[in-house]
Amino acid sequence: MRILSGIQPSGALHIGNYFGMMKPSIELQDQGEAFYFIADLHALTTVQDAKALRSYIEDVAIDFLACGLDPKKACFFRQSLVPAVTELSWILSTLAPMGLLERCHSYKDKMARGLGASHGLFAYPVLMAADILIYDSDVVPVGRDQKQHIEVTRDLAIKFNETYGATLKLPEPRIQETTAVIPGLDGEKMSKSYGNTIGMFEEEKAMRKKIMGIKTDSTPVEAPKPVENSVILDWYKLVASPSDYETMVNDFLNGGVGYGDFKKRLFEGVWNYFAPMRERRAELVADKTYVEGVLRDGLEKARGISDGVMSRVRTAVGL
Repeated sequence: MRILSGIQPSGALHIGNYFGMMKPSIELQDQGEAFYFIADLHALTTVQDAKALRSYIEDVAIDFLACGLDPKKACFFRQSLVPAVTELSWILSTLAPMGLLERCHSYKDKMARGLGASHGLFAYPVLMAADILIYDSDVVPVGRDQKQHIEVTRDLAIKFNETYGATLKLPEPRIQETTAVIPGLDGEKMSKSYGNTIGMFEEEKAMRKKIMGIKTDSTPVEAPKPVENSVILDWYKLVASPSDYETMVNDFLNGGVGYGDFKKRLFEGVWNYFAPMRERRAELVADKTYVEGVLRDGLEKARGISDGVMSRVRTAVGL
């Protein structure tokens, strides 16, 4: 079983990236042949600063390895260095119905948030389909909010196979039911494009300031606090032990503890949770040749697969 997933280098990785994509992907390393890529072409829809993009790419590689990606178990590489991806993306775009892309909620959501209406943003699902199909992927782990992208991929693969003959493998989504949408500082989904994130490896002072600045209601210290839709509880559940989380829930319900104290507990929980990863990250920063070697080896393996798939596609379409 070949598993595929990717992550954008569009800014500093945050705890939403970790719990939403990175942690589940690391856990899947032992369940199949894992292919994980740095989606630097996708990042161009939001990052148009060359120096910043190069820095983000390097940081994503270091951060993913620091968090537990094992290059002995997973193929790790940069998307843009696999030329077959963009070639397949163009071929798929010649078959992609406009209506299919116009219905994609991700494009509409980003437009509503003020992002510019570029062709790249509109055609994002086609490039994502190429990312998946070029490696003969069997399974793509996604959150429920990303399921539509896999449906588009399957639609395009079916249309290609109907047009040119059986060529592309149809992937299956693996919905991460246990992975909830991670809320940001404003209560909306945590996203770099929304500016509501907490970085995994932020400096201690900056992280503390952000967490202590989480907006809460005006419930008095002595009164019970609402537990529904609490960013504090949602985050704490991810980083605390079950018993510590249960204690905080009870303190919310019983009253007598203020939000300031809850935020202090939350900061300690987040800071301590990522402590071993910070240590590993410092080691990787000091040995970037190792990181470069991991990506080079991963690229060689990825291109070995993609070249074979692309050969089938060219033969099928007459190129």
